[in-house]
Amino acid sequence: MSDEVSRDESAHVVSLATIAREWTRLGFIGFGGPPTHIALLRRLCVEENHWLGPEEFEDGIATTNLLPGPASTQLAIFCAWRLRGAAGAVLGGACFILPGLAIILGLSSVFLSRHPADWVLGAAAGAGAAVPAVALNAAWQLVPSSRARAGTATTAKVRWSAYALVGGVAAATIGPYLVLVLLLCGVVEIALRSQKTRGSLHTVLPLTVAHSGAFGGIGALAWVAFKVGALSYGGGFVIVPLMQHDAVTTFHWMTAAQFLNAVALGQITPGPVVQTVAVVGYAAAGVGGGLLAALIAFAPSFLFVLFGGSHFDKIRANTSMRSFLAGAGPAVIGAIAGSAIPLGLSYQHLWQIPILVGVALWLFVLRRGVVSGLLIAGAVGIILAIGGASM
Repeated sequence: MSDEVSRDESAHVVSLATIAREWTRLGFIGFGGPPTHIALLRRLCVEENHWLGPEEFEDGIATTNLLPGPASTQLAIFCAWRLRGAAGAVLGGACFILPGLAIILGLSSVFLSRHPADWVLGAAAGAGAAVPAVALNAAWQLVPSSRARAGTATTAKVRWSAYALVGGVAAATIGPYLVLVLLLCGVVEIALRSQKTRGSLHTVLPLTVAHSGAFGGIGALAWVAFKVGALSYGGGFVIVPLMQHDAVTTFHWMTAAQFLNAVALGQITPGPVVQTVAVVGYAAAGVGGGLLAALIAFAPSFLFVLFGGSHFDKIRANTSMRSFLAGAGPAVIGAIAGSAIPLGLSYQHLWQIPILVGVALWLFVLRRGVVSGLLIAGAVGIILAIGGASM
């Protein structure tokens, strides 16, 4: 990681106006989730403008992947922070997030309206039918790197599989307490590696109390958004099992079918996938709820960079952090895969099943993109709605 001097030198080169313009552009064209965001940021900051060195950028990727919350959003904030400090971080992060947030809130007003048109219902049901396949694909893509980090020892491989299984079962059965399961898997791995659990257990206990303290209303929405922004590991799609039970079963903000729509909207809109939380917030309390949920969900990402950016080297070298992720990481992968079960049980029409199969083939056999798969599934739903299929 470059020292503070290099960042100060960059501050004389890159203006805040440039950061606002370029990060807003990324916010509008960033379809496809974290891989796309990373590629766009690398092209902008390293390849085209040479604002950051390759090693500095790769260090940023490595560290943000160790932190909870949306890693690619944190990387966008981090790059802007390296160029113009706190002002650049806040401005760049906001410009990266706001375009997608505005779009997804606009779409929420259409898809969550009281009496949507049949073609809207068809598009929602078609895209929603594809979501379980998207969840399985997201989990599958995380497996190779996570298994590699676990090492080659037999005991490490067994623990990796056990954590993944526990996460999958928890996501499919005890949604409200999934976050505690993920945390405990991390704590167990720390204990097994170092036999020093005291500090980690003190981290988990307050979260247990906080979980039991969210009764409903705005407090419940704030807690759900906080889980998404501060307690999610392993990529944007992990927010699905973290939110589903709360949004549908516990607080009844939306139906199971509407939650499928929310996940699909988070995938097909530009910017961070975590924007899905804004749809849940919109269902709970209108536009204000959507904005509040987004603010709470993204606030930790800004705080991590603003207060921890200068310590990223230490974070990457921290043994306890790596041990925690060795336990929580595979549990997250299992949770993402396990979320496909309750998502699939949310289907309302038999014709959604062939769409699921088709999208699974699109993703796993043809190896095509998620966004295109969801759009095709939505288009098929529109055609079926126009043709008179049940909605």
